[in-house]
Amino acid sequence: MEMEYLKKCFGNSLSQALAELAKVQPSDPIEYLAHWLYHYRKIALANEKNIREQIQLKEEYENSLKEKEMAAMMKQEELQIQQKCKECRKKVIPCFQSGTTEPFEEEALEQEPLPSTASRIPAMPQQFPPS
Repeated sequence: MEMEYLKKCFGNSLSQALAELAKVQPSDPIEYLAHWLYHYRKIALANEKNIREQIQLKEEYENSLKEKEMAAMMKQEELQIQQKCKECRKKVIPCFQSGTTEPFEEEALEQEPLPSTASRIPAMPQQFPPS
């Protein structure tokens, strides 16, 4: 039971610390062990932070690649839309470019002539010579 607790809390670090303690054989082994464990924890936290940062950078890189792909797709779609608009304009308005009018406009002008200005001006009263 205690062994499981020690494995869970210290993992491999305690066995490494004891091996280092046996190798160095300092004059104050308890203080050395405390400093070694403190230093180990500091390095372990820095490594965890580094791993999290690398994961975050990888995710940001993947997101930027996706955004770049989307931008390229949108640019391609925009070019296709512009090309379709140009084709539609060529089909719909070729007569305006050549200066001619559409046949239905000519028919409308022939059927209904523009009103003349004479028909709109009221008749001028005749002036009688003074008597």
